[in-house]
Amino acid sequence: MKFNSALTTAFVVAGVITLGGVNLTSIQPAIAQRISPGEVWQQVYQQLPDFPRENQYTSRETGRVAENNTLASRLIRYHVYVKERAPNYRLDWKLTLADYLDANEIMYDSTYPGNDTLRQNPIEGDRAAISRLNRNQRNALVQVLTNIFNPNTTTQPTPRPSTSTSPNTPNTTLPQTGGAELLK
Repeated sequence: MKFNSALTTAFVVAGVITLGGVNLTSIQPAIAQRISPGEVWQQVYQQLPDFPRENQYTSRETGRVAENNTLASRLIRYHVYVKERAPNYRLDWKLTLADYLDANEIMYDSTYPGNDTLRQNPIEGDRAAISRLNRNQRNALVQVLTNIFNPNTTTQPTPRPSTSTSPNTPNTTLPQTGGAELLK
């Protein structure tokens, strides 16, 4: 009986691995997992040279200015490691920026990147720097971060809603019936 259940399990596993002719063992890991968040901050500054560096803080270990501990590096570490948000989605980056703007979740001093390695916690300076960005600058930052973590996608322009409809034109789109049938 144990042999039959083991054989059945082997066939089930083999069937799952080759599910529908797709070999699941050949699926590539997510792109975001192959990009080191520790390296991304440099790409941010290459693409957005005017983005605030906020790298004037002193290292606890060396006593020198930690020039590589930048706002972009802390923002990425906060997003990926503290909040554990997906780095390849625009909405997740917008939520992170909303945290910095005190419009979403509470940011805690004790878990903020740099708190344990810098003599002064950079959270307040970073929040102030993000709040000084205008909407276009924040959108550009979100787009750059999303593009970096999705290198194989092409950026599509965001469609703008048409403003040419007149207020007297009725909405002629009627709800369709039978939508549940599409789920079968």
